[in-house]
Amino acid sequence: MVGRVLNGKVALVTGAAGEIGTATIALLAERGARIVAVDRDAQGLARAIRSLPASAEALAITADVTRDDEVASYVEQTVARMGSVDIFFNNAGIEGDIKAIPDYPLDTFRRVLDVNVVGVFLGMKYVLPVMYRQNAGSVINTASIAGLIGSPQIAAYSASKHAVIGLTKSAALECANTNVRVNCVCPGQIDSRMLSSIINGLAPDGQPLPESKVLERTPARRLGLAREVAGVVAFLASDDASYVSGSSYTVDGGRTAS
Repeated sequence: MVGRVLNGKVALVTGAAGEIGTATIALLAERGARIVAVDRDAQGLARAIRSLPASAEALAITADVTRDDEVASYVEQTVARMGSVDIFFNNAGIEGDIKAIPDYPLDTFRRVLDVNVVGVFLGMKYVLPVMYRQNAGSVINTASIAGLIGSPQIAAYSASKHAVIGLTKSAALECANTNVRVNCVCPGQIDSRMLSSIINGLAPDGQPLPESKVLERTPARRLGLAREVAGVVAFLASDDASYVSGSSYTVDGGRTAS
Protein backbone atom coordinates (compact mmCIF):
# COMPACT_ATOMS: atom_id res chain seq x y z
CA MET A 1 0.00 0.00 0.00
CA VAL A 2 1.55 3.26 -1.15
CA GLY A 3 -0.53 5.33 1.27
CA ARG A 4 -0.62 9.10 1.43
CA VAL A 5 2.93 9.75 0.23
CA LEU A 6 1.90 13.11 -1.27
CA ASN A 7 0.11 14.24 1.87
CA GLY A 8 -0.56 17.99 1.81
CA LYS A 9 1.26 18.65 -1.46
CA VAL A 10 -0.46 20.88 -4.00
CA ALA A 11 -0.89 19.26 -7.41
CA LEU A 12 -1.79 21.51 -10.35
CA VAL A 13 -3.04 19.50 -13.35
CA THR A 14 -3.96 20.84 -16.79
CA GLY A 15 -6.07 18.84 -19.23
CA ALA A 16 -7.80 17.50 -16.13
CA ALA A 17 -11.04 16.67 -17.95
CA GLY A 18 -9.37 14.12 -20.27
CA GLU A 19 -8.95 10.46 -19.38
CA ILE A 20 -5.32 10.74 -18.28
CA GLY A 21 -5.91 14.00 -16.43
CA THR A 22 -8.94 12.66 -14.58
CA ALA A 23 -7.18 9.40 -13.64
CA THR A 24 -4.19 11.38 -12.39
CA ILE A 25 -6.05 13.84 -10.19
CA ALA A 26 -7.91 10.88 -8.65
CA LEU A 27 -4.68 9.01 -7.88
CA LEU A 28 -2.83 12.08 -6.59
CA ALA A 29 -5.78 12.92 -4.34
CA GLU A 30 -5.87 9.32 -3.10
CA ARG A 31 -2.22 9.71 -2.13
CA GLY A 32 -2.97 12.86 -0.15
CA ALA A 33 -2.40 15.70 -2.60
CA ARG A 34 -4.55 18.82 -2.71
CA ILE A 35 -5.81 19.23 -6.26
CA VAL A 36 -6.09 22.17 -8.64
CA ALA A 37 -7.70 20.94 -11.86
CA VAL A 38 -7.54 23.06 -15.03
CA ASP A 39 -9.31 22.57 -18.36
CA ARG A 40 -11.20 24.54 -21.02
CA ASP A 41 -14.11 22.10 -20.75
CA ALA A 42 -16.11 23.28 -17.74
CA GLN A 43 -18.56 20.36 -17.81
CA GLY A 44 -15.80 17.78 -18.19
CA LEU A 45 -13.90 19.49 -15.39
CA ALA A 46 -16.90 19.20 -13.10
CA ARG A 47 -17.13 15.47 -13.90
CA ALA A 48 -13.44 15.04 -13.14
CA ILE A 49 -13.81 16.75 -9.76
CA ARG A 50 -16.72 14.47 -8.92
CA SER A 51 -14.39 11.48 -9.43
CA LEU A 52 -12.20 12.55 -6.50
CA PRO A 53 -12.39 10.99 -3.05
CA ALA A 54 -14.95 12.73 -0.85
CA SER A 55 -12.21 13.90 1.49
CA ALA A 56 -10.15 15.56 -1.25
CA GLU A 57 -9.49 19.29 -1.22
CA ALA A 58 -9.90 20.50 -4.80
CA LEU A 59 -10.17 23.66 -6.85
CA ALA A 60 -11.45 23.69 -10.46
CA ILE A 61 -10.32 26.45 -12.83
CA THR A 62 -11.60 26.84 -16.38
CA ALA A 63 -8.76 28.19 -18.52
CA ASP A 64 -7.19 28.08 -22.00
CA VAL A 65 -3.56 26.96 -21.74
CA THR A 66 -2.64 28.87 -24.91
CA ARG A 67 -3.51 32.27 -23.41
CA ASP A 68 -0.74 33.96 -21.47
CA ASP A 69 -3.12 35.83 -19.18
CA GLU A 70 -5.21 32.75 -18.36
CA VAL A 71 -2.13 30.65 -17.56
CA ALA A 72 -0.76 33.39 -15.30
CA SER A 73 -4.19 33.55 -13.65
CA TYR A 74 -4.52 29.81 -12.96
CA VAL A 75 -1.09 29.82 -11.33
CA GLU A 76 -1.92 32.93 -9.29
CA GLN A 77 -5.22 31.41 -8.15
CA THR A 78 -3.47 28.20 -7.14
CA VAL A 79 -0.92 30.02 -4.99
CA ALA A 80 -3.56 32.32 -3.49
CA ARG A 81 -5.87 29.43 -2.54
CA MET A 82 -3.40 26.63 -1.80
CA GLY A 83 -0.18 28.49 -0.90
CA SER A 84 2.18 26.67 -3.27
CA VAL A 85 2.60 24.53 -6.37
CA ASP A 86 4.46 21.36 -5.42
CA ILE A 87 3.47 19.19 -8.39
CA PHE A 88 2.67 20.44 -11.88
CA PHE A 89 1.26 17.90 -14.34
CA ASN A 90 1.47 19.95 -17.56
CA ASN A 91 -0.87 17.67 -19.45
CA ALA A 92 -3.25 19.54 -21.77
CA GLY A 93 -2.99 18.51 -25.42
CA ILE A 94 -4.86 17.85 -28.67
CA GLU A 95 -4.28 15.46 -31.57
CA GLY A 96 -5.25 17.71 -34.48
CA ASP A 97 -6.25 16.35 -37.89
CA ILE A 98 -5.25 12.95 -39.21
CA LYS A 99 -3.89 13.87 -42.65
CA ALA A 100 -0.75 13.62 -44.74
CA ILE A 101 1.52 16.68 -44.73
CA PRO A 102 0.47 17.96 -48.21
CA ASP A 103 -3.17 17.89 -47.10
CA TYR A 104 -2.67 19.27 -43.59
CA PRO A 105 -4.44 22.62 -42.93
CA LEU A 106 -2.03 25.31 -41.78
CA ASP A 107 -4.44 26.69 -39.21
CA THR A 108 -4.81 23.24 -37.62
CA PHE A 109 -1.03 22.72 -37.61
CA ARG A 110 -0.60 26.01 -35.78
CA ARG A 111 -3.40 25.16 -33.33
CA VAL A 112 -1.74 21.85 -32.40
CA LEU A 113 1.57 23.59 -31.77
CA ASP A 114 -0.20 26.33 -29.83
CA VAL A 115 -1.87 23.91 -27.40
CA ASN A 116 0.78 21.21 -27.18
CA VAL A 117 3.95 23.33 -27.23
CA VAL A 118 3.04 26.90 -26.30
CA GLY A 119 0.68 25.61 -23.60
CA VAL A 120 3.47 23.54 -22.05
CA PHE A 121 5.91 26.45 -22.34
CA LEU A 122 3.52 28.92 -20.71
CA GLY A 123 2.75 26.51 -17.90
CA MET A 124 6.43 26.21 -17.04
CA LYS A 125 6.99 29.94 -17.55
CA TYR A 126 4.61 30.74 -14.70
CA VAL A 127 4.97 27.68 -12.46
CA LEU A 128 8.77 27.48 -12.36
CA PRO A 129 9.23 30.86 -10.60
CA VAL A 130 6.86 29.64 -7.86
CA MET A 131 8.88 26.46 -7.47
CA TYR A 132 12.17 28.40 -7.52
CA ARG A 133 10.92 30.52 -4.61
CA GLN A 134 10.05 27.33 -2.72
CA ASN A 135 13.28 25.67 -3.89
CA ALA A 136 11.20 22.54 -4.43
CA GLY A 137 8.82 21.07 -6.93
CA SER A 138 8.20 18.47 -9.62
CA VAL A 139 7.05 19.27 -13.16
CA ILE A 140 5.77 16.42 -15.32
CA ASN A 141 5.02 17.29 -18.95
CA THR A 142 2.91 15.03 -21.15
CA ALA A 143 4.74 14.08 -24.33
CA SER A 144 4.02 10.85 -26.25
CA ILE A 145 5.79 8.01 -27.97
CA ALA A 146 4.98 10.13 -31.05
CA GLY A 147 7.67 12.44 -29.67
CA LEU A 148 10.21 9.61 -29.88
CA ILE A 149 9.41 8.08 -33.27
CA GLY A 150 7.96 9.20 -36.58
CA SER A 151 4.20 8.92 -37.00
CA PRO A 152 2.62 9.24 -40.45
CA GLN A 153 -0.62 11.20 -40.79
CA ILE A 154 -0.12 12.95 -37.44
CA ALA A 155 2.93 15.05 -38.29
CA ALA A 156 1.72 18.08 -36.32
CA TYR A 157 1.07 16.02 -33.21
CA SER A 158 4.38 14.20 -33.57
CA ALA A 159 6.30 17.45 -34.08
CA SER A 160 4.63 18.98 -31.04
CA LYS A 161 5.51 16.06 -28.81
CA HIS A 162 9.14 16.03 -30.00
CA ALA A 163 9.15 19.68 -28.93
CA VAL A 164 7.73 18.84 -25.49
CA ILE A 165 10.61 16.43 -24.90
CA GLY A 166 13.07 19.15 -25.91
CA LEU A 167 11.41 21.66 -23.59
CA THR A 168 11.53 19.11 -20.77
CA LYS A 169 15.25 18.46 -21.16
CA SER A 170 16.10 22.15 -21.47
CA ALA A 171 14.01 23.06 -18.43
CA ALA A 172 15.61 20.24 -16.41
CA LEU A 173 19.04 21.67 -17.13
CA GLU A 174 17.90 25.16 -16.16
CA CYS A 175 16.67 23.71 -12.85
CA ALA A 176 19.77 21.61 -12.20
CA ASN A 177 21.08 23.78 -9.35
CA THR A 178 17.74 23.81 -7.55
CA ASN A 179 15.47 21.25 -5.91
CA VAL A 180 13.05 21.52 -8.83
CA ARG A 181 12.80 18.54 -11.18
CA VAL A 182 11.34 18.39 -14.71
CA ASN A 183 10.45 15.14 -16.47
CA CYS A 184 7.92 13.93 -19.00
CA VAL A 185 5.73 10.92 -19.64
CA CYS A 186 5.39 9.40 -23.10
CA PRO A 187 2.15 7.40 -23.29
CA GLY A 188 1.67 4.92 -26.09
CA GLN A 189 -1.71 3.54 -27.12
CA ILE A 190 -3.87 4.47 -24.16
CA ASP A 191 -7.58 3.65 -24.19
CA SER A 192 -8.99 7.16 -24.66
CA ARG A 193 -10.99 9.51 -26.84
CA MET A 194 -7.77 10.78 -28.44
CA LEU A 195 -6.61 7.32 -29.46
CA SER A 196 -10.04 6.56 -30.92
CA SER A 197 -9.86 9.78 -32.94
CA ILE A 198 -6.44 8.87 -34.33
CA ILE A 199 -7.44 5.28 -35.11
CA ASN A 200 -10.64 6.39 -36.84
CA GLY A 201 -8.69 8.97 -38.84
CA LEU A 202 -6.20 6.34 -39.99
CA ALA A 203 -8.89 3.80 -40.93
CA PRO A 204 -9.12 3.21 -44.71
CA ASP A 205 -12.48 4.17 -46.25
CA GLY A 206 -13.86 4.94 -42.83
CA GLN A 207 -13.83 1.27 -41.83
CA PRO A 208 -12.78 0.61 -38.22
CA LEU A 209 -9.41 -1.07 -37.83
CA PRO A 210 -9.48 -4.50 -36.16
CA GLU A 211 -7.92 -4.56 -32.71
CA SER A 212 -5.22 -6.95 -33.91
CA LYS A 213 -4.12 -4.32 -36.46
CA VAL A 214 -4.11 -1.54 -33.88
CA LEU A 215 -1.96 -3.58 -31.48
CA GLU A 216 0.30 -5.42 -33.89
CA ARG A 217 3.37 -3.34 -32.95
CA THR A 218 2.66 -3.30 -29.20
CA PRO A 219 4.33 -6.24 -27.48
CA ALA A 220 1.87 -6.15 -24.57
CA ARG A 221 -0.96 -6.80 -27.07
CA ARG A 222 -3.42 -4.56 -25.24
CA LEU A 223 -4.24 -0.91 -24.87
CA GLY A 224 -2.85 0.92 -21.89
CA LEU A 225 -5.07 2.41 -19.22
CA ALA A 226 -5.13 6.02 -18.12
CA ARG A 227 -4.46 4.95 -14.54
CA GLU A 228 -1.23 3.28 -15.69
CA VAL A 229 0.00 6.65 -16.93
CA ALA A 230 -1.22 8.23 -13.70
CA GLY A 231 0.91 5.79 -11.71
CA VAL A 232 4.08 6.95 -13.45
CA VAL A 233 3.10 10.60 -12.94
CA ALA A 234 2.53 9.93 -9.24
CA PHE A 235 5.99 8.36 -8.96
CA LEU A 236 7.65 11.34 -10.67
CA ALA A 237 5.71 13.67 -8.39
CA SER A 238 6.94 11.90 -5.27
CA ASP A 239 10.15 12.10 -3.28
CA ASP A 240 10.95 8.58 -4.50
CA ALA A 241 11.97 10.30 -7.77
CA SER A 242 14.20 12.86 -6.04
CA TYR A 243 17.19 12.07 -8.30
CA VAL A 244 15.18 11.90 -11.53
CA SER A 245 15.19 14.93 -13.84
CA GLY A 246 15.32 15.45 -17.59
CA SER A 247 13.93 11.97 -18.24
CA SER A 248 11.23 10.71 -20.60
CA TYR A 249 9.24 7.80 -19.17
CA THR A 250 7.49 5.63 -21.76
CA VAL A 251 4.18 4.02 -20.83
CA ASP A 252 3.67 2.03 -24.00
CA GLY A 253 3.54 -1.74 -23.40
CA GLY A 254 6.99 -2.11 -24.93
CA ARG A 255 6.11 -0.35 -28.19
CA THR A 256 9.38 1.63 -28.37
CA ALA A 257 11.62 -1.12 -26.95
CA SER A 258 12.71 -2.40 -30.35
